[in-house]
Amino acid sequence: MPHPEPLTRRADAPAVVARRARQRRARRLRLTFVTVVGTTLAVGATTALSAAIAGPVVDHGVALNNANSSVSVPVATALPVPQQRSATSQAPAEPAVVEGLCAAEPVRSALSDGSDADVIAAVGGVEAFRSAVIDGTAPCLDTADAARIWVVVNKRHPLDPIDYWPVPQAQAADVPRTSGGHMRADVAEALSRLVATGRDEGAGSIGVNSGFRSYERQVSTYNGYVGSLGRARADLTSARPGHSEHQTGLAVDVVACSPGCGGIEAFGRTRQAEWVAENAWRFGFVIRYEDGATDVTGYEWEPWHLRYIGVDLAQAYHDGGFHSLEAFFGLEPAPAYAG
Repeated sequence: MPHPEPLTRRADAPAVVARRARQRRARRLRLTFVTVVGTTLAVGATTALSAAIAGPVVDHGVALNNANSSVSVPVATALPVPQQRSATSQAPAEPAVVEGLCAAEPVRSALSDGSDADVIAAVGGVEAFRSAVIDGTAPCLDTADAARIWVVVNKRHPLDPIDYWPVPQAQAADVPRTSGGHMRADVAEALSRLVATGRDEGAGSIGVNSGFRSYERQVSTYNGYVGSLGRARADLTSARPGHSEHQTGLAVDVVACSPGCGGIEAFGRTRQAEWVAENAWRFGFVIRYEDGATDVTGYEWEPWHLRYIGVDLAQAYHDGGFHSLEAFFGLEPAPAYAG
């Protein structure tokens, strides 16, 4: 397949490296605060209260059970009750961290009680939002927050928590499925509009091959690819557990249906794929893994893999001619895992 010229790696500049260091320091401050407060509360708690709130034990040392892989990944033996993170549950940061944009009342209110679109509007619009993320001046707009549409999960940035589970979930109405096809409710609604519009505009029928996949499901999926392709080849087409966009509920693999639905590998040669590539942004989606972007995303071309980022961000992504979320948010490329 043809490959365009390599993408510009704007994140290699020293200023961006320094910015990422500031973000990491800000996160460590928040984590330190949480640890101190948690320890103090634990000392003052009664034995009965401690027993009442005790959670399940999680084993984070289970290795992938596959003869072709020596990768060790954490496996949750008992999942917590799925919950989305909210700004109100996060510990307050040091004064030097929250001053400025994150301290502004409209932003704080939107983060606490509004939608992701409300947050972007409160910041001042898409470009103001992107600038704050890229400059690292607004730690409250964290690309590591799995509950937000601007989360970036890749080979360098796993999900936190590793067994994150999005709620609520739904299936896209009036969309053919070859599997369960659940996803975040807002994503399902957007996908229904995309499929209906594509049908009305002559693109044909579009169906769902895969939506949300849990951590445990990704263990099985990744091991299957390792068993058939070997680890190196598998890493180009399947995410390791905890590194998959499907676990966020924001990603969906689509297929062409006419009327029966084909496989994802055949999608790129269809008129449905052509229409999706040109129009997905109108409904809040981008093609996450583009042809020729492997040196940035770490994955081969997947024209079927749609990632929801909301209409506002998707339009800016499209209008700006971006080819990866890493470039869009000024993050470093993630062509390979750290270890």
